[in-house]
Amino acid sequence: MSDKALRLGTRRSKLAMAQSGQVAEAVRRVTGRPVELVEITTYGDVSREALAQIGGTGVFVTALRDALLKGEVDFAVHSLKDLPTAQPEELVLAAVPVREDPRDVIVARDALKFTDLPRGARIGTGAPRRMAQLNAYARAHALDIETVPIRGNVDTRIRYVQEGELDAVVLAAAGLNRMGRIDEVTDFLSVDTVLPAPGQGALAIECAAGNADLIAALGELDDPFTRAAVTAERSLLAALEAGCSAPVGALADFLADGQFVKEMRLRGVVGTTDGTRTVQLSTTGPVPQTHDQALALGRDLATEMLAQGAAGLMGERAH
Repeated sequence: MSDKALRLGTRRSKLAMAQSGQVAEAVRRVTGRPVELVEITTYGDVSREALAQIGGTGVFVTALRDALLKGEVDFAVHSLKDLPTAQPEELVLAAVPVREDPRDVIVARDALKFTDLPRGARIGTGAPRRMAQLNAYARAHALDIETVPIRGNVDTRIRYVQEGELDAVVLAAAGLNRMGRIDEVTDFLSVDTVLPAPGQGALAIECAAGNADLIAALGELDDPFTRAAVTAERSLLAALEAGCSAPVGALADFLADGQFVKEMRLRGVVGTTDGTRTVQLSTTGPVPQTHDQALALGRDLATEMLAQGAAGLMGERAH
């Protein structure tokens, strides 16, 4: 490895720049090389259309991957939940660092908790997954809410609340943590209430498959537990043949006996966005020791969910 600066491809949003800056610092530590951020605008950043209409969250990834394939950057940092489940052969996920808090959070007016929102409260989110689960929870607990589709960065979304257009917005805890804004959260949503998106809270560090030295260096940042968890979650998403913008929630977590992690539990949910119908299942097994074992866990749970009618709840399935 030379001492030439490594070029890190990143989206331009404040959140992307914050998380890429943190990865750049970690890569500097493990490689001893300077890292420069190369800002790339993606279609998802400039389009104001709903994500589901423009191809799901993969729209945030294509421009970064193109830059990698053209050699314009050496590696790229993605929010893992934005990555399509099919991995291009020319690129490799060199590292999945330790995961941040995977939960969703509420930022509401008057510091309100989710269950304290007034009747008819308007809650903004761009994710069909969040709409499906919030509406299902509201139905089950006699809450009266209206979920409102929104787009925009963290600042834009929080401004809807500050300016009184919405009573609350739903965001990812991980993003607010990385931006140093977690104190703006008024309520953390338990994963028993809302399962996060597959891969939520995790980052993906991707580089060209032919760059063995860089793959080895970036691999120092890989966390095997996080990788096993997100592999199972994304395998579930892929087996449901659902895109990243489908109303699918999934979370793999680890069950420990004292200091020893003994098992991994994978939970999945699919629901109609109005919350009238959901399929939610879980499975627990030994901690996967290989990539294939983690894939199998997700695939098996998806098979059970499909047997219970999950396919019919997702609208048009993404092939």
